[in-house]
Amino acid sequence: MPSVLFVCTANRFRSPLAEAVFKKCLQEAGCQEGWEVTSAGTWIEPGLPAFPSALRAARGMGLDLSSHRTKPVTAELLLKMDLVIVMTAGHAEAIRLEFPAAAVKTCLLSEFAAALAYDIPDPFDPMVDNHQALAEEISNLVKNGFNKIVAKARNSAKNI
Repeated sequence: MPSVLFVCTANRFRSPLAEAVFKKCLQEAGCQEGWEVTSAGTWIEPGLPAFPSALRAARGMGLDLSSHRTKPVTAELLLKMDLVIVMTAGHAEAIRLEFPAAAVKTCLLSEFAAALAYDIPDPFDPMVDNHQALAEEISNLVKNGFNKIVAKARNSAKNI
């Protein structure tokens, strides 16, 4: 069973949104059976809801994040996942340093859909003034990279 973990800092905007978009893509492709898809955060307080701006952005895309609750990245969670998709190089570095066994399966989201790998900014970075545009960027990256994400997760699942 292929599994994908989306990771951001707080697990309250970027990663839950990417998780929801990916699940919707799996459903639309008719291949959601047998997949485990979830999200987590590198610096979080467990059990918090998605940010209001994430809830609004998701609703605008026909997604529902109302039941989302934050959870931390842990060794146990990383061990059971086939693919770990992070939003920034900093997230990748943190995972690789703290959990070296997960290094080989950790990739930037932008690597799957963009010609050039780049960081997806934190919604509360002072340079980000439009949360809806950020949400749309995340959605587009997941949708455009969907086939590559599926292939990489399936390939990793076969190799375990």
